[in-house]
Amino acid sequence: MFFDNPLKMRLPNADETLAGRATPIFAGGLHAVLGNPMTNPIPSGFKKIVLGLGCFWGAERLFWKLPGVFVTAVGYSGGLTANPTYEETCSGQTGHTEVVLVVYDPKKLDLGRILSTFWQAHDPTQGFRQGNDRGTQYRSAIFVMDDADFVVVHESADNYQKALAKSGFGQITTEIKKNQQFYFAEDHHQQYLYKVPSGYCGLQGTGVCVD
Repeated sequence: MFFDNPLKMRLPNADETLAGRATPIFAGGLHAVLGNPMTNPIPSGFKKIVLGLGCFWGAERLFWKLPGVFVTAVGYSGGLTANPTYEETCSGQTGHTEVVLVVYDPKKLDLGRILSTFWQAHDPTQGFRQGNDRGTQYRSAIFVMDDADFVVVHESADNYQKALAKSGFGQITTEIKKNQQFYFAEDHHQQYLYKVPSGYCGLQGTGVCVD
């Protein structure tokens, strides 16, 4: 939902961000689809990546279906407010974008497969929006945990940019960073489209494929 608030269409300055809270708003539990624990610790050797591609309900469903994924969770990342609520994130005063945490077994699922799924499921050239969903909380983002993945992501972005350009699309606006804090969203947002199969899903790709 778009609110007539200019702060939603630009990232806030530090003195404009909400304070948040010290206590997480999600207490943990088992993944409603995969049955695995959603909070740490994760199995040894498994990896994490955090992805933003618009409304996190449909995005999470996209990734829990990939073979080799141990768990997914929706949340907020890329901003300054600690443990924000959904309403606070929608205000534009946290700096966060809606994201999906993906924990996966790299022996069963390659990072390249995750990234190709990410690129093709949304339009990474739209800036602070995805389709009719407008605001900084809908911006495209990839947050990785180490230098090696950072390099792979940038190579993947360059590759997809070439494919997009051939089809007449503009520059990728995806935010790519390392070690951004992930804050779990409220329990009712977790695996939302499993709990509410007829719920809203705004995912829409460009139609441009990538290997």
